[in-house]
Amino acid sequence: MNTLQSIDYPIYFNNISAELNRFIKQGNYSRFFVLTDEHTAKYCLPLLIENLDDNDNYDLIEINAGEESKSIDFCVGIWKMLIDFGADRNSLLINLGGGVITDLGGFAASTYKRGIDFVHVPTTLLAQVDASVGGKNGIDIFNLKNIIGTFTQPKAVFIEHRFLSTLPARQVKSGLAEMLKHGLIADAAYWQKLKQSDLENLNPELIYDSIAIKNDVVIADPKERGLRKILNFGHTIGHAIESYSLNNDENPLTHGEAVVAGMICETYLSHQKCGLSLTAMQEIIDTLLGLYGKYPLDESTFGQLNDTMRKDKKNQGGKINCSLLSNIGQCEIDNVCTDEELCDSLKYYASLEFEKA
Repeated sequence: MNTLQSIDYPIYFNNISAELNRFIKQGNYSRFFVLTDEHTAKYCLPLLIENLDDNDNYDLIEINAGEESKSIDFCVGIWKMLIDFGADRNSLLINLGGGVITDLGGFAASTYKRGIDFVHVPTTLLAQVDASVGGKNGIDIFNLKNIIGTFTQPKAVFIEHRFLSTLPARQVKSGLAEMLKHGLIADAAYWQKLKQSDLENLNPELIYDSIAIKNDVVIADPKERGLRKILNFGHTIGHAIESYSLNNDENPLTHGEAVVAGMICETYLSHQKCGLSLTAMQEIIDTLLGLYGKYPLDESTFGQLNDTMRKDKKNQGGKINCSLLSNIGQCEIDNVCTDEELCDSLKYYASLEFEKA
């Protein structure tokens, strides 16, 4: 469990300081920059910098934590700081943080001076198993997630398990949602293994396996022309719920919590449209509800959620596309879902009974 090879770049696991030192020296960079938010600057930056040989030759760019920072305004701020610091085309940007940092940092680097090198050092479970691998970079605009972005691969990804000890439990569970998704779409044995594991003390091997599943999909389909679309399971509806929550809730859903709601809705659609058995549907929904509970969805919001889904970047020809399960571990892409079917899935979700423990 040391290294995975992705599309033209390595993914290193643990002992990241030695690997990052080696990487920077081999790259012969003129200067490097570290992008963080206030949380990773406090809890993770010292661990990264104290073990770097050339730890005087960098500048820090710090943004506010949270999805609100994944905007064009903050991106302009990063570009301005790179200009002010004199970043040339032989500079390196190290994205140290969660999914917001890796998405935003990757986008800023891939467009600055038509592209400078960047690496990801993901510090949240969600970023480790999802956002940092695959070359998707982007920002939100008009309340639409990741609607502006690029496919640009990092030069390397560095996974450090020790960073996870700095996270609140809720953030760990947010990342766990994507791990559960990886089992549902591609590996039934992994799904069962996760269900039987101590999910409050995640074994690093489970994280490695999750990244390996996503990495295999990404290598097979880097630009999301076919197979890679299976990674969108739960996200068509989940992103709409996440956007709604971000704009209406005082304590918004995490990405993982919203995706779980989306996976439950799309599991229902999978049963209706793709032959997922009732037994498998119930197993998935019981597991997800038991782990995450239920978000209070009101029928008065369904029209607004559908409007958001119609603007989803995965749609084609004005039709809403979902990736749906035919079985646990098997996923089918490009399932066109009507407004009525999507509303039915939201009604089903809203009708589910769940009592908090």
